[in-house]
Amino acid sequence: MGNVDFVGTGQRVLQVELNAIEALRPLIGDDFRRACELLMACKGRVVITGMGKSGHIGNKIAATLASTGTPAFFMHPGEASHGDLGMVTAQDVVVAISNSGEAHEILAIIPVIKRLRAKLISITALADCSMGRHADVALTIGKSPEACPLGLAPTSSTTNTLVLGDALAVALLEARGFTAEDFALSHPGGALGRRLLLLVDDIMNKGEQVPIVAVGTPIRDALLEITRKGLGMTTVVDANGSLVGLFTDGDLRRTIDQNLDIRITPIEQVMTPNCLTVPAGILAAQALAEMEARRINGVVVVDAQRRPLGAVNMHGFLKAGVV
Repeated sequence: MGNVDFVGTGQRVLQVELNAIEALRPLIGDDFRRACELLMACKGRVVITGMGKSGHIGNKIAATLASTGTPAFFMHPGEASHGDLGMVTAQDVVVAISNSGEAHEILAIIPVIKRLRAKLISITALADCSMGRHADVALTIGKSPEACPLGLAPTSSTTNTLVLGDALAVALLEARGFTAEDFALSHPGGALGRRLLLLVDDIMNKGEQVPIVAVGTPIRDALLEITRKGLGMTTVVDANGSLVGLFTDGDLRRTIDQNLDIRITPIEQVMTPNCLTVPAGILAAQALAEMEARRINGVVVVDAQRRPLGAVNMHGFLKAGVV
């Protein structure tokens, strides 16, 4: 093993596959446009099918399409012959993947696909193959050398197929005007989904959980309110219930340095008057960005009269997965 150049082999593989992708570029032309138009016009689902390594790539393409605004699913061609073809309708478009274009499992189901009147797009190395001749649109990835020195293991061919699938998905995404918010709706459990869907209202402490003291309250009583509510801060309101300031753990540290008597000193003397507030309905991620810009650990949510509706600190954002 001491004489094996692992790094050199790795770099060679990358170069072979990069060359294959470059050779794919000029193949993106009229057939690609026709395939996109066919997929855009699809009133049903895009059904991806492929055998072996092509099937694994097809599964990824189906997942990418589904998450970017094009309803799609993967159908195993072997299972298709044993009942799964029942999932295909005349409203669907089938995308069949095979490097050789001669996968017998796919060729066996093409007559049924045609009988169902579903449209067929093939993805093969060359258009002159059985699948390409039966397809409504024949897409090709080219006949580039595999990175495998034996020329056997699918490497460059599967990479090109995946790249072509990505190109289709992104072209359709742009044509549909698909937005980041649309993406988030199909990824509600992911970090992006939480950042684009979660409102500050969803994570803030509200009602009796909001720490509130009135103007004139001694610092000592304000500290008791902070302890009870556990947010490391308390809002300070006037007689109308409108926010006039915020008292935080940081304000407490500065207060200690002043040697004030916390039993009698009113909270407004040591509070932060111009504290950060945000309106209800704002994205939690936007509220967090404003907090980070001001380098503070909490924010108060207020209504139009600046009455506190809720409060949230950095722990709340962390717990919600927004950070």
